[in-house]
Amino acid sequence: MAVTALIGLQWGDEGKGKVVDAVSGSVDVVIRAQGGANAGHTVKVGDTTRVLHLVPSGMLYPDVVGLIGNGVVLDPFQLIAELDALASSGHVLDGRLWISDRAHLVLPYHKEMDEALELLRGGGAIGTTKRGIGPAYMDKAGRVGIRVGEIADPGALRERVIEQVEAKNRLFGALDVKLMDGAAVADAVVEATRRLAPMVTDTVSMANAAAEQGKEVLIEGAQGSLLDVDLGTYPYVTSSNCHLGGLLSGSGLPPRAIGRVVGVAKAYCTRVGAGPFPTEDNGEAGQQMRDKGHEYGSTTGRPRRCGWLDLVALRFAVRTNGVDEIALTKSDVLSGQPSIKVATSYVVDGEETTDLPAGVRFDGAEPCYAEFPGFDDDLAGVSTFDDLPGALRDVIAFVEEACGARVALVSTGPERDQTLHR
Repeated sequence: MAVTALIGLQWGDEGKGKVVDAVSGSVDVVIRAQGGANAGHTVKVGDTTRVLHLVPSGMLYPDVVGLIGNGVVLDPFQLIAELDALASSGHVLDGRLWISDRAHLVLPYHKEMDEALELLRGGGAIGTTKRGIGPAYMDKAGRVGIRVGEIADPGALRERVIEQVEAKNRLFGALDVKLMDGAAVADAVVEATRRLAPMVTDTVSMANAAAEQGKEVLIEGAQGSLLDVDLGTYPYVTSSNCHLGGLLSGSGLPPRAIGRVVGVAKAYCTRVGAGPFPTEDNGEAGQQMRDKGHEYGSTTGRPRRCGWLDLVALRFAVRTNGVDEIALTKSDVLSGQPSIKVATSYVVDGEETTDLPAGVRFDGAEPCYAEFPGFDDDLAGVSTFDDLPGALRDVIAFVEEACGARVALVSTGPERDQTLHR
């Protein structure tokens, strides 16, 4: 089997959309396996920039088949808006985009619940995208979620939606949140899902058949490993498993199907919302990264926190995902920095460690840095790895040695052709 898994190795926003696009030219099937419309994968082709929230990024190639897997929580309204936007620019996905009948729906009451829960947390707010992702996964785990397969029976779907709105209204009343009109919500959901019904199928069987037939299959991860609900910086995490195991369960593929794991990391680090970030730089260097890297959320528009590359966290993500190759993105953003820092260890409770701490111990972690000379070169016209500035190649070699994985791809700018393969 020739399945490649592509996974974010930081706190999301690593540039996975561009990397997926860069490797999808030879791919037959691309799968989104977890998360929902809280993901924002940006792909720039020529003068056109596309931000894809639910549609797999690799589908911008005309012959690629896309699957939205069973691990995804699907907002039908968002997907329809995305399909319309793509169709208006010539990307028609009819007949090659399929949705798992086992995936769960994100519905309007999930978004209301998301916002209410964030308000309830007060100063301890997590900083969610308020796209309803967490509450949808809560319903899934609580076994009251509505699955995509249920849209085949509009009458039964309508009853289920009304039932769930009534249940959520009891919670909204207790939280002093405006109640929702169950019938109005149900009518809107039935109308939206009617359009998606022809795309619904058994994607688990499709994915396995493609792998067994030797087709090139790519599983496209959303968010990043440090946001994984189990292994990330809990509780400041997303609601799904972003590691390799989550991609497998969310696509229905067996572990033996995976032939290659590609991890995506920026040449620095960013984070959106609350949570520990040991290498955050609130000074001039961090602001330069934000400005030069256009570090504002593609889903939320929020400015991202910026800081230096963290090898403690990166090693952890490489190790727990079994990463074979690293794709290093936004290397051009480091140009102009007087020096480049890379965190190699933390000091936690007075002791130095190269292991990623869990929970509250992470809050007090102080990074220890290796420092490299900066460079001022413009990377836009660089066409081979050997033509990269020596200072950047030294950083890359240091990352490879520390993580035990080869940097096989280096992104030198936002364009599709600004990608170096080794």
